[in-house]
Amino acid sequence: MSTEPSRRIRAAHTADTITVYQAYSPRLGLPAARDGRFPPDWKRDRMTWIKPSFLWMMYRCGWGAKEGQETVLAVEIARAGFDHALRHACLSHYASGVHPDRTAWRHALRAAPARVQWDPERDLHLNALPHRSLQLGLSGSTSRAYADEWTLSIRDVTPLAHEVHALVRAGDETAARALLPVETPYPAPPLPHLGA
Repeated sequence: MSTEPSRRIRAAHTADTITVYQAYSPRLGLPAARDGRFPPDWKRDRMTWIKPSFLWMMYRCGWGAKEGQETVLAVEIARAGFDHALRHACLSHYASGVHPDRTAWRHALRAAPARVQWDPERDLHLNALPHRSLQLGLSGSTSRAYADEWTLSIRDVTPLAHEVHALVRAGDETAARALLPVETPYPAPPLPHLGA
């Protein structure tokens, strides 16, 4: 029987940083990777979703094959910023054990500069697993801080996505798994307000 908790942040991280993933069109993704920062036309006032799970990102972007998501980025950001967003986030959906009622949840959601979704983690074939991983939506001040303050480096990992996918298609799961980023439980602050 698995001892994996139903909700946990798993990520590549160091003492000071955490790596998250996003996918963009080459028009935005390639300049971001080249310059190590998001270009001026990256919309800082729009909600942006970051994903600490590489395989969940692969599920979302179809291994970098979906239109508008052909460039997969690994964005290394400051843990202080990530933790700040978590502390001020609200669940994207109502949860009776977390919120007193739907009205309170709607009020919290409107006020929150970040929101959290817990989505099923994925295996190498992008099938849903029984435990969930975090997606973190950033808007307003947190979106701007993510782009211009928290981001320390941006790498284009599209070739890695394609290589892992090719190995999975060829049936070599051992080689594919060996290429995956090492993601371990992230030492997040207590998150009762996020159902974890």
